[in-house]
Amino acid sequence: MKQSLFVLGLAASATAFTGPTPNTRPQTSLFGGAQGAASTLDGKKETISKVKGLLDSSEMIFTVPASGITVSQVQSLRRSLPEGTTMSVVKNKLMNRAIEGTDYETAGEMLKGANMWFFIEEDIGGTVKSWNSFVKEEGLEEHSILGGTMDGSNYDASGVTAISKLPSKQDLIAKIAGGIKAVPTKVARVVKAPGIKVARAIKLAGEKED
Repeated sequence: MKQSLFVLGLAASATAFTGPTPNTRPQTSLFGGAQGAASTLDGKKETISKVKGLLDSSEMIFTVPASGITVSQVQSLRRSLPEGTTMSVVKNKLMNRAIEGTDYETAGEMLKGANMWFFIEEDIGGTVKSWNSFVKEEGLEEHSILGGTMDGSNYDASGVTAISKLPSKQDLIAKIAGGIKAVPTKVARVVKAPGIKVARAIKLAGEKED
């Protein structure tokens, strides 16, 4: 009996010293974050390679604060994004390595704090609209767009919003095709060719096929 009381006393003392269990902080989905394979050298190289691939296919990128957004919220946001838009949280050091030597190198000026990046292939307007709807529904109005990069130039939140209101690439393709009497699919095929600028694409699309 004395032994049992002694054991109970030890248990009570241990509980007193351990204190209350800390609350679990919300997690944010990471791409090249501080955990998992991305912490290894091979993992970091793989992340940089993936980000470079996203940059190559992106028409524009923009960033928002990543802190305070839960995994479930990230998943919900990802489902609402237009096709061709990829959203990822990338560590600043890895993002800086990925943008070196690209048209997005100037985005390095925005690498402060935890960033969530949007890599947009075509639908800039739809992506910005999805983000704005998300922050409103989730009560995250403080998570406004920090800035974006397009064609080697940086834009603030107002600039990104203004660009999002311009006609989409698909709208422009239709207008260009109508103006030069070309088939829209032909214009789209030429515009999407690697390294082709719009002016050059219009000329090629208007030429008669041999």
